[in-house]
Amino acid sequence: MIDIKGITKSFGSLQVLKGIDLHIDKGEVVSIVGPSGAGKTTLLQIMGTLDKPDSGAISVDGVDVMRLSSNKLSDFRNQHIGFVFQFHQLLPEFTALENIMIPAYIGGKGTAEAKKRALELLDFMGLADRANHKPNELSGGEKQRVAVARALVNNPAVVFADEPSGSLDSKNKAELHQLFFDLRDKFGQTFVIVTHDEHLASITDRTIHIVDGQIKL
Repeated sequence: MIDIKGITKSFGSLQVLKGIDLHIDKGEVVSIVGPSGAGKTTLLQIMGTLDKPDSGAISVDGVDVMRLSSNKLSDFRNQHIGFVFQFHQLLPEFTALENIMIPAYIGGKGTAEAKKRALELLDFMGLADRANHKPNELSGGEKQRVAVARALVNNPAVVFADEPSGSLDSKNKAELHQLFFDLRDKFGQTFVIVTHDEHLASITDRTIHIVDGQIKL
């Protein structure tokens, strides 16, 4: 599913990633942990094609993403990759349903198809009755579940999540963590999650430890 080899990344004189080799299988729920500044988010952004490494190779869902042009890379990201961030990043002027539909529109889907998929996901999330509510009318847990639904609307092969439960209380954290496994079981996605949450890391299929820009075995 994901193969990265020899990934390095520096910002000025600071080398953040120092030769990362990693393979993640289809359908795995993997956590990436480590101290602040270890390179976790940088690695996640490179795997998610939001940033480019200085050197190394990356294959996602069988595609050598380093060889794609900028436009083709954007299309690939829209169709094959989903993202969940710590602070949901929902657009405040749109309803929950509309927020979920946006990536589908970007991917060229028609309104009927996008709406059907978005409503299916809202129902799975237990949010069918919140479809027409705007973000300021939703709780923190509801907003994050809408963000997860948005990440899934194009049925991506992999979902990257950066501290997805970092802003939630313990009850909503537990519900969100369980949701990742429920979604994997229903839709077959791979999940790669950067987290400081020890409980989430403990229940994932595999935990990858990064220290000083390297994977600690």
